[in-house]
Amino acid sequence: MPSPTIILVHGAFADAASWAPVTRELLDRGHTVIVPPVYNRSLADDAASIRAVAEAVDGPVVLAGHSYGGAVVTVAGAAENVVGLVFVAGYVLEEGESLGQLQGGFPDSDLAANLVYTPYPIAGVDDGTDVSVKIDAFPPVFAEGVDPGTAAVLAVSQRPLSGAAFGEPASVAAWKTTPGWGIVSADDHTINPDVERFGYERAGLRGVVELPAPHLVMHTHPADVADVIETAVRETAGERD
Repeated sequence: MPSPTIILVHGAFADAASWAPVTRELLDRGHTVIVPPVYNRSLADDAASIRAVAEAVDGPVVLAGHSYGGAVVTVAGAAENVVGLVFVAGYVLEEGESLGQLQGGFPDSDLAANLVYTPYPIAGVDDGTDVSVKIDAFPPVFAEGVDPGTAAVLAVSQRPLSGAAFGEPASVAAWKTTPGWGIVSADDHTINPDVERFGYERAGLRGVVELPAPHLVMHTHPADVADVIETAVRETAGERD
């Protein structure tokens, strides 16, 4: 069985560039990597999009999701050829649970007071609501520890998340049948780290690493993140022979 292809799934308020340091690290280590866009319109649609990317791979896949991307891979990971899940400062939902329900059980992070709500048109129905981070708050809340020049670029190039996605329940929890690993960002100001710890423990992940890192741990600790993903690749290789 070939070594799994790694698919890196970004979260809200970000795009594939949020994974760039880890992408470079994994490519340098000889892995096959795909970093597709997540459209951040709805959990079901985003998961279906990522699942389609995974199913187009001829061979096994490890999905790694950051932040909201964790919720996406929770659902998309039900694809038959997905052999491992990695949650990076991510949400791990139970079947039937929404982001809002999971977050609601814990004190708010600094993110809650620094969100911007902007209407966007949807053909034939009422406008939707895009949620983004205040540009001046983005560096300390979302990108603390990241090079200031890079953080400034990321702040003005956010991919907002549709507000509807916060209340949408997960249709499936792939971690129930697929092994998973997790990274807790202990200095996270975007997601309360206890939300990460709770989700990982509930899912019974095979391995959890806690790093003294901010939300964009992929920028501040790329080698550590790559190590966890590589562990998932190594431990799942051949498990579905």
